[in-house]
Amino acid sequence: MSQTTSLAWDPAGFDALLASQSEPDWLTTLRREAFDHAQAMQWPERRHEEWIRTDIRMFQLGKYGLPVLPTAEPTPSVQDAPHQLVDGVKLGGRIETIDSCITQSSLDDDLAAKGVVFGSLSEIAQSHPELVRPYLFTAFDPDHDKFAALHAAFMTGGQFLYVPRGVVIDRPLHIGSILTDGGTDTTHTLIVLEDGAEATVLHESNSTDPKAGGLHLGSIELIQKAGSHLRYVNLQEFGHKAYHFAQQKAIIGRDCTLQWTLAAMGSHLSKVNQSVDLVGAGANSQVNGVMFTEGRQHLAYHTQQYHRAESCRSDFLYKAAQQDQSRTVWRGMIKVDPEAQKTDGYQRNDNLILSHSARADSIPGLEIEADDVRCTHGSTTAQVDEEQIFYARCRGFTRKEATRMIVTGFFQQIFDRITIESVREALGAAIARQVREYE
Repeated sequence: MSQTTSLAWDPAGFDALLASQSEPDWLTTLRREAFDHAQAMQWPERRHEEWIRTDIRMFQLGKYGLPVLPTAEPTPSVQDAPHQLVDGVKLGGRIETIDSCITQSSLDDDLAAKGVVFGSLSEIAQSHPELVRPYLFTAFDPDHDKFAALHAAFMTGGQFLYVPRGVVIDRPLHIGSILTDGGTDTTHTLIVLEDGAEATVLHESNSTDPKAGGLHLGSIELIQKAGSHLRYVNLQEFGHKAYHFAQQKAIIGRDCTLQWTLAAMGSHLSKVNQSVDLVGAGANSQVNGVMFTEGRQHLAYHTQQYHRAESCRSDFLYKAAQQDQSRTVWRGMIKVDPEAQKTDGYQRNDNLILSHSARADSIPGLEIEADDVRCTHGSTTAQVDEEQIFYARCRGFTRKEATRMIVTGFFQQIFDRITIESVREALGAAIARQVREYE
C-alpha cells in the first residue's frame, strides 16, 4: 500500500505538502528557501565528474507522488516489517516509517528520564526547537544539487535522536524505513550526541517486496560533540526497481569515535554521497562499507574523509561484489586541510567480480595540504579464483557452495571490524542469500 498521492513536485504540490505538516515557522522558511533553489537548479549533467559514471536519463521524477500524512487505510505493522538487524536484540527504542510516514515510535522510560529524545523530527522541531534548530542542515547541504534541494523542500517523516551530555545508551535504538511498491520516502535523519554521550543506532531501509519500485530521496546528519561515541549501522535493501538518492554526513568533534557500517544491496540505481568531517583534534572514524549487486543494479557511492583538525584518524574500507550485469562505482577522497597536521588517513576499496558482464569502477583520491601526515589509499579488482573453485569441488562442494564460501571470505575483513554481533550475522546471511552460481 503506497502512502503517496498524485500531487506533483511543483508549487501547488509543495504548498499542499506544507499544509499537511505541523511545524514551526523557521522550518517552513528553510523548506521554502530550498524549494526556490530546487526550482532554479538544473538536473545534474552527465559530463560532470560526479555523475559521468551514473546515467539518470531514465529517471523521471514525475512518476512518483509526494509523501503525505497517513490515510485511514491499515499499514503494515512492525511485526510484518522485513527488518533483519533486530532479531534477538533488546532495543532501547524504535521508530517505524512507511513511505515517509511515522507509524510507530517508542523509547524506554529510563532513557527518557535521562533526557534522551527520540522520535519524529517534525514533531520534536515543534516541541523542542532548541534541540533541533541549531543542528538541522549543518552537516547536510541543501544546495549540493537538485536532489538535495528537493529533499530539503519535501522531507517528511524524519527521525531525530538527541543524547544529553554524559548519557550512555546501553541498548541499541532501531530506525526502520519501509518503502512500498511505487511509494516515496523523503525522510531526514538527524542524530546529535552531546559531550561524552554514547549510543548505538541500527537503521534499516527496506522495501515490502524485493522487486518493488519507488523513490527514496533522503539524508542523514550525524553530529557528535567532544568525547562522544557513536556506532551507526545503515542497511539499504530497497526493491530492485527503486531509485535511491541520498546525502549522508557526519561531523565529529574532539576525541570522538565513530564506527559507521554501511551495507548497500538494494535499489535499481543508487547515488549516495557519504562524508565524515573530523573537526576536533583526536577525532577517530572507522567506516565499513559492503556492497553486493545483481541483475542490472547500479550502485554509486562517493565517500570523503575530511580532516579539518590535527591528530585525527580516518579508516574507510569498502568491499563490493558484483554479479550478472550489475555495476558499482566507488569514488573516495581523503581531504586534509593545512592545519590538520599529524593526520592518519586510510581508504581502500576491494571488488570481487562474479560474472563476465559485471563491472566495478574504483577511483581513490588524495587532496593533502598539510605536510606532516600519513595518508594511504588502495584499490583491487579481481574475479573468483577458478583454482579455489576447483579444489573446493574436489572436496565435495558444489560450484555454488564454493562460490558462496569465497564471497563470504572476501567480506570477512569487514565482518571482523563490526563490533555488533547481530549486524555481522545479518549481513553475512543477506550476502549468502544473493550469491548465485558463478559462470
